[in-house]
Amino acid sequence: MSTLEVTKRRQVADAVSEQIERLIVDGVLKVGQALPSERRLCDKLGVSRAALREGLGVLRARGIIETSQGRGSFVARLSASNDTSPLLHLFGSQPRTLFDLLEVRALLEGEAARLAALRGTEADFVLIGRRYQALCEACENPEALDADTHARLDHAFHLAISEASHNPVLVHTLQSLNDLLLGSVFACIANLYHRPPQRRQIDRQHTRLYQTVTQRLPDQARRAALDHIHSIRDNLREIEQEEQRLVRATMRLEGWV
Repeated sequence: MSTLEVTKRRQVADAVSEQIERLIVDGVLKVGQALPSERRLCDKLGVSRAALREGLGVLRARGIIETSQGRGSFVARLSASNDTSPLLHLFGSQPRTLFDLLEVRALLEGEAARLAALRGTEADFVLIGRRYQALCEACENPEALDADTHARLDHAFHLAISEASHNPVLVHTLQSLNDLLLGSVFACIANLYHRPPQRRQIDRQHTRLYQTVTQRLPDQARRAALDHIHSIRDNLREIEQEEQRLVRATMRLEGWV
């Protein structure tokens, strides 16, 4: 094979790998997801099977995809999991970092909601609507809904909004904090949702967030996201203060102070 032929093959392989990388960055292909069949990828990308295989080889060498015998190729985990990240483990193990995480959520999710209202497509809004509807249906009978399932449905609704922002860096930043974010949602539900006033407030806020995003009202969507997270923060702080007052009163009653 001549040098020219080798160069052309490399260029084609690089072009194929770049197209697949774009699908991953844009969230079309997600971590752990199986790649479509070779035939379908060739049709979608407009390349030969030989070119596709060389492009996949480039991605494997970069650690972007993994191939399992008999199962095909999958998008690799692109960042360290929380189980192997000492820093994220420390964050997750300290309850006081919940309020720090809510600050980060306000910054990221407020902007995500604004961008989703500006950039979201009709397909994005259909997906957001499905996540919202699933959450609403589950919340119709809150006594029968366990906190873990509720947290996952709630988190999926917020994640669908962030994906509609069409900002891959923002989406991947949120996904890199996925376990921490899910943990924060769980903490909010476990501490707040069994209280009727807070439950009604959270349900109203989710409705407002859904409506402002899908009606393409960017400033109102950002405000809806911020109000939601700020009210959760304030309610959790009030509960924390209630508990501290109860501890102090109990200690006085028992003669500790």
